[in-house]
Amino acid sequence: MRRIYGLETEYGLAYTPRMGRRIGSEEIARWMFRPVIAWGRSSNVFLSNGARLYLDVGSHPEYATAECCTLPDLLAQDQAGDLMVTRLISEATSAMSSEGLDGIAHVIRNNRDSLGNAYGSHENYLIRRSMDFSRLTNTFLPFLVTRQLLVGAGAIIPSQVIPQPSNRTEAPMVGGSVSTSAAQKTGNTETSAELMFGLSARSDVMWEGVSSATTRSRPIINTRDEPHADAEKYRRMHVIVGDSSISPTTTELKVGSAVLLLDAMESGVPTGELALRNPIREIRKVARDLTGQTMLELTGGKQITALELLTHYLEVARRIVDAGDHSLGDDPTAERVIDRWERMLEAIRTGNFDPVATEIDWVIKHRLFQRFMKRAGVSIADPRLSRLDVAYHDLTPGVGLFPKLVDQGLAATTTPSEAVEWALDNPPHNTRA
Repeated sequence: MRRIYGLETEYGLAYTPRMGRRIGSEEIARWMFRPVIAWGRSSNVFLSNGARLYLDVGSHPEYATAECCTLPDLLAQDQAGDLMVTRLISEATSAMSSEGLDGIAHVIRNNRDSLGNAYGSHENYLIRRSMDFSRLTNTFLPFLVTRQLLVGAGAIIPSQVIPQPSNRTEAPMVGGSVSTSAAQKTGNTETSAELMFGLSARSDVMWEGVSSATTRSRPIINTRDEPHADAEKYRRMHVIVGDSSISPTTTELKVGSAVLLLDAMESGVPTGELALRNPIREIRKVARDLTGQTMLELTGGKQITALELLTHYLEVARRIVDAGDHSLGDDPTAERVIDRWERMLEAIRTGNFDPVATEIDWVIKHRLFQRFMKRAGVSIADPRLSRLDVAYHDLTPGVGLFPKLVDQGLAATTTPSEAVEWALDNPPHNTRA
C-alpha cells in the first residue's frame, strides 16, 4: 500500500521594538518576502524541493510541504519549512535594522494570535475514491475529535465550553479568519470566563464536522476535492482541525496515526460504528479534559469515553501494522507510531506522563506551565503564562523556547539536522515532487 500526504503550515508574525515605532504583520511580511519576490517575481512560489511558499490571507506566510509517501521524508520537509521561514525572518530583521527599525521580527508556529484570530495547520491525504465517503467521515471524524488527547499542542482556553451558534455561517471574520470573538454574543469570551490549560486552541474555532468551507464556517474535514491525481481513482482528504505541532515526535504520531487508520479503512478492517451525534460539541468537551474520561454520545445513543475510543482505534491500527499492509513504508516508523500511541494512552490512564514527557507538545507545555506556576506562585491567568505559550511556538533564532528545551533534554527530536538541510533544496525521490 502506498499513500501520498503533506502538511500546510500558516505562521504568525509579530514585532518586538527595542525603541521606536511598532509595525504590523503586513509590513513584516513585506520585508520577509522581499528576497522571495526578488528571485521568484511573486509572493507565491514553488521551491526546488517541491514545496510551495506563499503569503496567505491576513499576512500569514504559508509553507506547503512537497508530496511525500514516507513519514521521515514528511518530517524533514516540514522542518525544512521552519528553517526557511526562520532564515527569511532573520534577513527581514537585518534589513529593517539597516533602515532604522530597531527591534526583532518574530515568526511563530501556532494557531491563534492575541486578538483571537485563528490560522491553520492542515493535513492532506490521498485516498481512494472507491471508499464510501460517508463511512469514511463517520469513522474518521470521531478519531480527529479525540486525537487532540494524543497530539494537541496545549493552550490556555476558557474553562467554559463555547457553544455552537445556531447559524454557524455568521461567525465573525477578522483578517480572513474566524475569530474566537464568536463567543461574544453568549458572553463566553476569554476575558469573562475562567481560564484553564486545555489540549488545543483549535477546538473552539471549529464549527462544522464536514464542509466545503475553510474560514467562515470552519470544518474539521474540508471537502475540497483536489486530488492532483486521477480524479476517477483518488480524492483528497483535507484535514484542517489539527494544531501546528512544534515537536517532530508529535507530528510523527499525528500524521502516522491518521495514515494507519485510513489504511485500515481502505483495507476493509472493521472499525466499528462510532459516529458521533454532535462532533462540534464533543471536540470542545474533549479539549477541556486531560484525563480522557469525557463521555461522547454516539449517533445510536450509546456513550464512550475519549480514551476508550482512541484505544479502540489503536487496536485497529495495530492490526494493519501486524498485517504489514500499510503505507508508512518498510522502516520502523509504523512501530514507533504504535509504540508512542500506546505509551501515550497508558500515560493518560495512569496519570504518569514521564514515559512521554519529551515527545508530546501538550505534555511538554503542561509541565513547563506547572513548573512556572509553582515557582512564581501564580495561576494560569497570569499574563506571563500567555507569553510563555507564545515563546514555546516562537521559531525566531535565539528567541524561541523549543530549541532550548531540546538542548536541556526536555524535548525529543527525530530528524538529523543534515536531513533537514538536504530537504531545504531537494524533493523526496519517490513522488512527483
